[in-house]
Amino acid sequence: AAAPVSDLKALGILYWKMNKEYQHSYPIKSVPWDPKDTSDPKLAALRDDRGYSYADIITIHRDHLPGFDAKIAAFYEEHIHDAEEIRFIIKGSGYFDVRDTNDKWIRIHVKGGDLMTLPEGIYHRFTCDEKDYIHAMRLFIGQPVWTPFNRPCDEHESREKYIKTYISKKENKGQSEPPQKKVRKEEVPKPVPVSTTE
Repeated sequence: AAAPVSDLKALGILYWKMNKEYQHSYPIKSVPWDPKDTSDPKLAALRDDRGYSYADIITIHRDHLPGFDAKIAAFYEEHIHDAEEIRFIIKGSGYFDVRDTNDKWIRIHVKGGDLMTLPEGIYHRFTCDEKDYIHAMRLFIGQPVWTPFNRPCDEHESREKYIKTYISKKENKGQSEPPQKKVRKEEVPKPVPVSTTE
């Protein structure tokens, strides 16, 4: 069954379908990359509306990312960030796994043209799909901070903020937050397609 966009919004995840990658040219890697350089009017409007002032572009593939296996392993460790995570998928595809309010995984298959934000403090992880290729833009408000805080980190200020904003909301409707569980590294969620037609 597909996870509707409304379920993702309830977790603080936002999604936009951007213009197809072949309409605009982006470098394989650019750290940093000025988001003012985009020729995509849809991306420019979103950049201005949400205040994105810094970007970089990376390609996750064995030919373009030194230490590919170690980086993929690190991305797959369940973690949070202390700022919103913004990803525009230029080409390729991969999976973001996020925890729902019952501490269960939702797997989001992102592809070229998808732009998604994950809120500060949400437990998540990333991996490539069978193609082992994703070309993505990371956007930031102000100076980039790219520090993952691996689970468990429930006492982290950003996690507490997320619980208060998204999980406590559910508790207030008569549902309680599940007890935290330890995640086995071999646990892999089944892909859940995301309906973007709402």
